[in-house]
Amino acid sequence: MVDLDSEVPPLPPRYRFRDLLLGDQGWQSDDRVQVEFYMNENTFKERLKLFFIKNQRSSLRIRLFNFSLKLLSCFLYIIRVLLDDPTQGLGWSPIIWVNRSLPLWGLQVSVALISLLETLLLSYLSYKGNIWEQILRIPFLLEIINAVPFIITIFWPVLRNLFIPVFLNCWLAKHALENMINDLHRAIQRTQSAMFNQVLILISTLLCLIFTCICGIQHLERAGNRLTLFDSLYFCIVTFSTVGFGDVTPKIWPSKLLVVIMICVALVVLPIQFEQLAYLWMERQKSGGNYSRHRAQTEKHVVLCVSSLKIDLLMDFLNEFYAHPRLQDYYVVILCPTEMDAQVRRVLQIPMWSQRVIYLQGSALKDQDLLRAKMDDAEACFILSSRCEVDRTAADHQTILRAWAVKDFAPNCPLYVQILKPENKFHIKFADHVVCEEEFKYAMLALNCICPATSTLITLLVHTSRGQESQQSPEQWQKMYGRCSGNEVYHINLEESTFFAEYEGKSFTYASFHAHKKFGVCLIGVRKEDNKNILLNPGPRHIMSSTDVCFYINITKEENSAFKKQEKHRKKHESKLSYHGPSRLPVHSIIASMGTVAMDLQDTGCRTSSGPTLALPSEGGKEGRRPSIAPVLELADSSSLQTCDLLSDQSEDETTPSDDEVSAGSEYAKGYPPYSPYIGSSPTFCHLLHEKVPFCCLRLDKGCQHNYYEDAKAYGFKNKLIIVAAETAGNGLYNFIVPLRAYYRPKKELNPIVLLLDNPLDDLLRCGVTFAANMVVVDKESTMSAEEDYMADAKTIVNVQTLFRLFSSLSIITELTHPANMRFMQFRAKDCYSLALSKLEKKEREKGSNLAFMFRLPFAAGRVFSISMLDTLLYQSFVKDYMISITRLLLGLDTTPGSGFLCSMKITEEDLWIRTYARLYQKLCSSTGDIPIGVYRTESQKLTTSESQISISVEEWEDTKDTKEQISYRSNHRNSTSSDQSDHPLLRRKSMQWARRLSRRVPRHSGKTAEKINQQRMNLYRRSERQELAELVKNRMKHLGLSPAGYDEMNDHQNTLSYILINPSPDTRLELNDIVYLIRPDPLAYVPNTAPSRKDSFCNTVGQDTREETQL
Repeated sequence: MVDLDSEVPPLPPRYRFRDLLLGDQGWQSDDRVQVEFYMNENTFKERLKLFFIKNQRSSLRIRLFNFSLKLLSCFLYIIRVLLDDPTQGLGWSPIIWVNRSLPLWGLQVSVALISLLETLLLSYLSYKGNIWEQILRIPFLLEIINAVPFIITIFWPVLRNLFIPVFLNCWLAKHALENMINDLHRAIQRTQSAMFNQVLILISTLLCLIFTCICGIQHLERAGNRLTLFDSLYFCIVTFSTVGFGDVTPKIWPSKLLVVIMICVALVVLPIQFEQLAYLWMERQKSGGNYSRHRAQTEKHVVLCVSSLKIDLLMDFLNEFYAHPRLQDYYVVILCPTEMDAQVRRVLQIPMWSQRVIYLQGSALKDQDLLRAKMDDAEACFILSSRCEVDRTAADHQTILRAWAVKDFAPNCPLYVQILKPENKFHIKFADHVVCEEEFKYAMLALNCICPATSTLITLLVHTSRGQESQQSPEQWQKMYGRCSGNEVYHINLEESTFFAEYEGKSFTYASFHAHKKFGVCLIGVRKEDNKNILLNPGPRHIMSSTDVCFYINITKEENSAFKKQEKHRKKHESKLSYHGPSRLPVHSIIASMGTVAMDLQDTGCRTSSGPTLALPSEGGKEGRRPSIAPVLELADSSSLQTCDLLSDQSEDETTPSDDEVSAGSEYAKGYPPYSPYIGSSPTFCHLLHEKVPFCCLRLDKGCQHNYYEDAKAYGFKNKLIIVAAETAGNGLYNFIVPLRAYYRPKKELNPIVLLLDNPLDDLLRCGVTFAANMVVVDKESTMSAEEDYMADAKTIVNVQTLFRLFSSLSIITELTHPANMRFMQFRAKDCYSLALSKLEKKEREKGSNLAFMFRLPFAAGRVFSISMLDTLLYQSFVKDYMISITRLLLGLDTTPGSGFLCSMKITEEDLWIRTYARLYQKLCSSTGDIPIGVYRTESQKLTTSESQISISVEEWEDTKDTKEQISYRSNHRNSTSSDQSDHPLLRRKSMQWARRLSRRVPRHSGKTAEKINQQRMNLYRRSERQELAELVKNRMKHLGLSPAGYDEMNDHQNTLSYILINPSPDTRLELNDIVYLIRPDPLAYVPNTAPSRKDSFCNTVGQDTREETQL
């Protein structure tokens, strides 16, 4: 058997009791040297100091014991007063001598002895070379006064009944309490607020003053009125409260002197304490205090971290966050390093927000401030970047550090982060939800060029609204636009849904069409149970499953909808049906809360192959016959699926392409971009050139050895240009180019992109602004920081207004920093209609609308948007965690296999036979599998005459031969330009001066010459602003060697207004030039068996103007 003693090594001598008693013999024979550390702490004094002072927990116990002794001594004094009989003495003797029983004397002596020894020991341990500093301290002197006389009575029994002011121990108890609170903070590593400490000191000071005055008056009046403790308490309260009834008053002069002294002390000490308390209260109001741990554990709260809090950002967050019913009980804790400004302070004092919003001044990089905000208990943390900073990269760096600090402190807290630059996005990849501003900004600008007003569509979808805006307006377009703006994206499980449960096992397009027909909801996407990716319009081949999560657009979610069956409508509809097959779906006409009425379409049940089919009538058919539409099948049939012209263009028109198309198609290849500008960009399949273009050829205005073109017109582009005016060519432009070069866009519709880094007039004319489809103006980063916040957009607004005046029909798309500045886009000073819209916006804002700016014509038409409006996308993600993913899919920032994409088509005269939006929905679902989600409508605008509406060519003014034309023209011109001349006196004055100089230089001997000069003078006098601008641009184009032929067409500006109808009701009638937003299924999801027919006018995209073609 193995000897266990030989296997187990002996314990070190420090841990064996035998070696502690006998010493370690083994260490003597060992060559090793034992080193003892911290030898200075092994002395007796250092060990006492460690126990009494340095160690927080033991020091706290000592101070608590000292505090208890002082309270005990005060309690014994009160007992002595109650047991004493003041009537036994005469004269002043009751003041000097008291009656103290032996047991009470013994207790007081014991307490005094312990207190004195403790005080001497602490003084010895705290001694640092100056003994007088220790002796002359007020606590030490009070301890000597209260304890030494009791020690003397031990050796001199005659003095046992001597009066000793033991009640002064209350001040020592106050001092011990302050030290005890400090040690308590050190021991538990937790700091209470300075306000708590100051309030505690104030209360203890007041109690000590009152207690001292009570005991002093009672003792001195032993020789006078012989007051009891209660009488003395009554007198002190009445005196300190400045009431002074006078029924109890001091009689002898010592008590009167004490009252005077105590009042003077109170008048000096208490104001100082109150001043410090008021100062701390003001500082607390600035810093915000703390969010208590109890509230954090019993209530739900979110934390908003910002570098600077502006009133617009705060109100956008609060309005959007509290727009959801289930968030009404949440609290918002704002953590900001700057002091709260006056506007924010006034808003947070409103009762609606004062009970919900807590402002804390602090930094997210400090654990102490994160602890104040109870970040570890928060439901979410929103970290927003400061977009008004001059250096946006530095702002992103601050955001990244805040995100890291929050993740380190509270790893389980969900993070919602806003970043500005896309190249910084990979640093915060761990965040639950990230919104990159430049990604979304450039993607929306790009889609605005090919799908008009995409920015307005996305903005309305991510804002919470009930669709009540402008419902009292007399204008019909405002009612429709306001009601449809309330549509949002919601989700529900199919098996739990009333909308979609009956479509289990049916195709996606079948479910989408019938749900819209019956309930007015637009099913746009699904998410399968075993896949986290959202699929927008997966196509007719997707079969709905009970576990699918359905995403739909509606005024309100299904849980808040009321359903009513219309039996009469149902019976009437059933009597009209000519086919009653077993698979026919009865139409219940169930109406959702949005109030739309389901359309009574033809029988939409599945028909057999031998049954009648709905198809477009042939050319030889009866002219009076109404065209029919094929039914939407429950299950996809490859023979019935048609693909639109764009889908067939995936092989670049294999049918019979022309020579130009062959040459154009040979330049491009489909693939992924070889280089990514930043980490985290989503790879997109797009059109690429076969060979990389040399860098020298990218300069449009300068020739090189490969080509000699110096302007855009010399290149002979077949499609219209898209001009991007930006300050720098940043990485965000990648998200602008990729959607315009996506694989699903036909090659013949690819627009050339011109990047204009500076926009003087000469460069604008060289880059082809006169024949550009769109001009995109990106807000300049260098001007985003201004002394006045709202002036950050000043340069961009004025530049765009200049472009609008020079090229009135140019489609200008602008991005601004502040949504409030959108009212200055295409500003018309005397436009009555714009003034009426301004009043409407004010009324909607007074009603509490979150979309008061939506009725501004530039925003409604998609000409301008503010990226700050997309902040609500991040806020909505707290309730709808899918909103960022859906928005990225709609904008083309992410591409998921099997997921559709956003495109548009234009309603032509050949398509008006469809008549209603419901029939359009059926036509799309039954033919191409597209899902319409909205309509972009343009109407003629009836406005009063303003300076921007006047467009008269200069050539007509130069023609003076026809007298009749002159007379009629002059009269018309007087009426149309009177406001112009009055609005621009400077231009008029310069024209007159020029005409006078011209008339003085020419000799007057010829009558014909004088008449001609006089005519020119009158013409110059009557010239309008439009003519001067047109002449300026034409002269500049001639100087640059450019032909001004296309500029006159640009000035044919028509007064129109455009707006969006998101998910309109099925009975909405289609109008000419309506642009329908479509979510088209992924062309790569399946390959059609047969080539599509080009005879269908509905899918026809042949045209000269790309804006009239089916987009994307």
